Amino acid sequence: MLSAHRLRRWLIGALGLSLLAACSAPGTLGSAAFAQPEGSSGYTPKPGWATTRFAVAAANPLATQAGYQVLKAGGSAIDAAVAVQMVLSLVEPQSSGIGGGAFLLHAEGSQVEAFDGRETAPMAADEQLFLGADGKPLPFYDAVVGGRSVGTPGTVRMLEMAHRQYGRLPWAQLFAPAIELADRGFTVSPRLAALLRDDKYLKDDPVAAAYFYQADGTPVEAGSTLKNPALADVLRQIASQGADAMLTGQVAQSIVAKVQKHPRRPGQLAMSDLAGYRARKREPICSDYTANAKTYVLCGMPPPSSGALAIGQILGMLTYTPASGMSLVTGMGGVAGTAGLTPSADWLHLYLDAARLAFADRAQYVADPDFVQPPAGSWMSLLAPDYLAGRAKLIQAQSGGQSIKTAQPGVPGVIRTAYAPMPDQPEHGTSHISIVDGYGNAVAMTTTIEDQFGARLMTDGGTGKAGGFLLNNELTDFSFVPFDDAGKPVANRVQPGKRPRSSMAPTLVFDKATRRLVMTAGSPGGAMIIHYTAKTLYGVLNWGLNAQQAIDLPNFGSLNGPSLLEANRFAPATVEALRARGAEVHEQPLTSGLQAIQARPGGWFGGSDPRREGLVLGD
Repeated sequence: MLSAHRLRRWLIGALGLSLLAACSAPGTLGSAAFAQPEGSSGYTPKPGWATTRFAVAAANPLATQAGYQVLKAGGSAIDAAVAVQMVLSLVEPQSSGIGGGAFLLHAEGSQVEAFDGRETAPMAADEQLFLGADGKPLPFYDAVVGGRSVGTPGTVRMLEMAHRQYGRLPWAQLFAPAIELADRGFTVSPRLAALLRDDKYLKDDPVAAAYFYQADGTPVEAGSTLKNPALADVLRQIASQGADAMLTGQVAQSIVAKVQKHPRRPGQLAMSDLAGYRARKREPICSDYTANAKTYVLCGMPPPSSGALAIGQILGMLTYTPASGMSLVTGMGGVAGTAGLTPSADWLHLYLDAARLAFADRAQYVADPDFVQPPAGSWMSLLAPDYLAGRAKLIQAQSGGQSIKTAQPGVPGVIRTAYAPMPDQPEHGTSHISIVDGYGNAVAMTTTIEDQFGARLMTDGGTGKAGGFLLNNELTDFSFVPFDDAGKPVANRVQPGKRPRSSMAPTLVFDKATRRLVMTAGSPGGAMIIHYTAKTLYGVLNWGLNAQQAIDLPNFGSLNGPSLLEANRFAPATVEALRARGAEVHEQPLTSGLQAIQARPGGWFGGSDPRREGLVLGD
């Protein structure tokens, strides 16, 4: 556990770190490459942290400290998640906040529940939302920036639902750390300062410009102190009145006015959308996975998230290939000169083709289950062993076998779907929180406002004070194209009240024999969330790494197109071996933000991504 003194020293050291990688604005990479949800801000090696009774891992040290204080005071994992999220709204506004949505998995012992706080489309929205006057899809950032992309925020309502069931401390108490920081000010981190410097759109919003930027247009600097009196007032209202304080009354009016009165791209969000929002409890997706002769149960979010299904498919298909017999190989030195291990070219070939097959199914089938039917009548049909074994046969596993390059969806039932596959388009944003408490409970929560700084709309909540909170652009997770050329509807098209498909993949892992928790994990990163999380699971369960070592592994993946490899992490021979198999390979920054806590004899071991500013604390 870090003492308060050591935490301060850690923060000061973090503020002095040079940015080891260039911070590129979203969407500036070539069209063939994966558009980063957030720019890169360097690589800072993390040690991993051992604890005994409880632990909390979050993307910013101040947020982690808030969760630690709650757990130390006797709070539950859910209590700590509320406190962490409220601080993240303040100190990491580019990634998540009360103006966005979240998915949360909660385990009480081995009993898992899934809480859906995903945003919804306004009831006035329709399939044409992101089509221009010419009937063609809008350019991505024309859709993102402004009121058109804002969905009904769900994070606060979902946390309120979970707290009513599993909270131990009073709701209002959980807001105290964030309110105190907002009132007295927090230290701007290097990552926030870097992303502010590179963002093209945020300063066009008057409220955001006045809060984040100087009069000459330069952003606040790393190490400076930033206060947010408007957010403090809004949090006080939510602390005393619950989620209704945000979704009705003055705060809700300010959100709606911000959306509907955007000067160029007004949106359709209405007071009735906010007042009518309901968080959902859903049945988690849990599937067996065997590694090293031990069987685990992997639990994740069901649709509208595609994360658990895609991870389960990728890992499941790999069990029908020679992957399990392949070890890590010596890397090329890693980022900032750190030595490390990497997957071999042969293993990567198998993984990347399994990923292509999973992403083809994802594009074909996955959407809000209140609007679409699962294939073969059950989402678990996509994880059926016979189906995965058949899909795995499409992977050329022999030495020199060629890449699939682009996969087609499978048919897990006897009836082919009437939906068209969703065309490829960018996905963004998010932050992840992993927590275990002293009562046998665990949380995996992934939370988002979608793109970096969301819709670039900031509201002061009607307080008239400086600052406030950012609104999401979650509706751009819907397919911009509602139908294919033959008139077939896309499952994930815009519809009134619908929740957009997500890649968020909060994951809880259990030992099937003992039913004990093995790990809680997850990551931000848009569609690459699926690969970041799968990599970490595979590293721990198959390669015997600890959570930090698995997180540190280089990132990789495919979205059913090119093979994406983290820049400067793979030997040239590995890259060329993949190309020799016919794969198109792109090396680029892949900025994950993984948080994971795993069980160990006598307690817990937590890891946090060296590519971001996270920290693990516990006793």
